[in-house]
Amino acid sequence: MSTVKFDFRGKAVLVTGGTRGIGAAAARAFLAAGARVAINGHSSDSTQRAMDQLGAGAKAVAAPGDIGTVAGCRAAVGAALTAFGGLDVLVNNAGVYRDRLMEDSDEAFWDQTININLKGTFFAAQAALPSLRQRRGNIVNIASESGIMGNPRCTVYCASKGGVVNLTRSMAIELAPDVRVNAVCPGPIETDMTRTGAPAGVDYDKYHEALLQYPYLKRIGTAEEVADAILYLASDAAAFVTGAMLSIDGGSTVGR
Repeated sequence: MSTVKFDFRGKAVLVTGGTRGIGAAAARAFLAAGARVAINGHSSDSTQRAMDQLGAGAKAVAAPGDIGTVAGCRAAVGAALTAFGGLDVLVNNAGVYRDRLMEDSDEAFWDQTININLKGTFFAAQAALPSLRQRRGNIVNIASESGIMGNPRCTVYCASKGGVVNLTRSMAIELAPDVRVNAVCPGPIETDMTRTGAPAGVDYDKYHEALLQYPYLKRIGTAEEVADAILYLASDAAAFVTGAMLSIDGGSTVGR
């Protein structure tokens, strides 16, 4: 549970990929801060399961949709707009990760990764833009340390998140002064995606130990720590912040 206090009473938020990991932590944090939150998942079933776990009542609404498609982005944003009458914050969190060598990456893997991580970020923002402009809201994109430096065994993921980083900068310029656009760039974070993204056949305990040693702070971050950063960038405390890449990585990028 986040210990940082923000006030989002009266604000409407959409979190894509809000059913698990960083997205679920962000949804919980926004709800605790008083916001109404639309939870996006890939399917109606996964979204409803997340809603049941949240137990937030009328403060949370389901906004299912495949963020890897334009239609899914529009469906998710449309559900939030219908429920809330507008949006103040869009958190583009939906993403996929798989540790895979370049020579093992086929077209289907490329398309899935780029479509969800990069294409979805753009088209969800496009769908939400009229309301965000009207309300002078903001967008928080979830990039990655792999978007600001290269990493081995995840070339396609690096390409997608590097795209999110520069997309964030370009959007911040184009949408100013009406809409702020920022990104968080997490390093190793303890989520189920970290486990499922490990190389096939690897000894996960050894893989996990290597992750612990990778950041200079010698631990893996938590989804709640990333959620705190998301809420900061979305809050009035960051009213003069746009086009920023906020690294939440235990220092893993500072010396590499």
